[in-house]
Amino acid sequence: MTSATKDSMDTINVLIHSLKSEKSVFIQPHDFPDHDAVASAFGLQYFFRRHGITSHLVYGMDIQRESLKTVIRDLQIEIKPVGTYAMTPFDKIILVDGCKGNKNVRDLIGDEVAIIDHHRAACSEDIAFADIRTEYGACATIIASYFFESGLSMPRDVATALMIGISLDTFFLTRGVCEQDLKVYWQCFHIADTDYVHSILRNNIQLDDLKQYRFMLNHLQSVDRMAFCHFPRGCDQNLLGILGDFLLSLDTIDFVVLCAQNGDRINFSLRSEAAQWPADAIARRILHGIGFGGGHAEMAGGVITDVSKFDKDALYEKMLTALQITQQHVYPNVV
Repeated sequence: MTSATKDSMDTINVLIHSLKSEKSVFIQPHDFPDHDAVASAFGLQYFFRRHGITSHLVYGMDIQRESLKTVIRDLQIEIKPVGTYAMTPFDKIILVDGCKGNKNVRDLIGDEVAIIDHHRAACSEDIAFADIRTEYGACATIIASYFFESGLSMPRDVATALMIGISLDTFFLTRGVCEQDLKVYWQCFHIADTDYVHSILRNNIQLDDLKQYRFMLNHLQSVDRMAFCHFPRGCDQNLLGILGDFLLSLDTIDFVVLCAQNGDRINFSLRSEAAQWPADAIARRILHGIGFGGGHAEMAGGVITDVSKFDKDALYEKMLTALQITQQHVYPNVV
């Protein structure tokens, strides 16, 4: 066990000790949870249970992908909308795969005592426990490490969920992967229902999604290895990421920005495979003053909560300028 891993295990052990006397514990992923977020919450819930802690899984907005709904049903993951519970200020909340610094987690009634995440974000000073590993490709890797480093046995359904989460958040182990992601994936491989994992991975796109693929291909703006598309009639956040990965698989595209008007907000998804164009930094720059953005160098997201501040053409030009600045290695720090 490395010193960094030992420190993380010390942190989670202190957290466990502090939660054992609590009557109400909630585990909260980001607002529109994906496979990695749900798998991480599910794995942490079981890990807590083995230490005598009962917890509930809650999410703030919506579960959008049918394949994720299938996983939740098949693995009997009990995750529910926040309105299901009458929460109180005394309830303890653990945030997984997201934190307030990225503006993608609803502020719930209750006491936020811990963050477990792999995104770049400032941790609130009033959070007692934080395990943030930005070098990891998936939050599920962090959760899995708790089992393997502590010697706690992992059930098959948890290993299956974590393996799916790692696969999809790293785009099948090709994006942002570190040695620990690969190690944990291999360890889960020997426990999980791999036939089920492969079935979910092969069937992550719905027939109805093809309409959005068609729209994107018909309205794509592309120049200098960059692609941009706006979906004025909406596109769910998780599908934006899938569409971005599809575009990035083209040999002439290295950077992708997709955005969609979903209700009263504009959601963004960015993908990059060019070191000089870090997706999280570009997201923060183009949304500075009008919204929020963050994530990783390879993948990032963002949101504009006031649609009146969104101008597609102006944002497109702002993006081109940001890409030119980073190309010249004089990217200013924007927070």
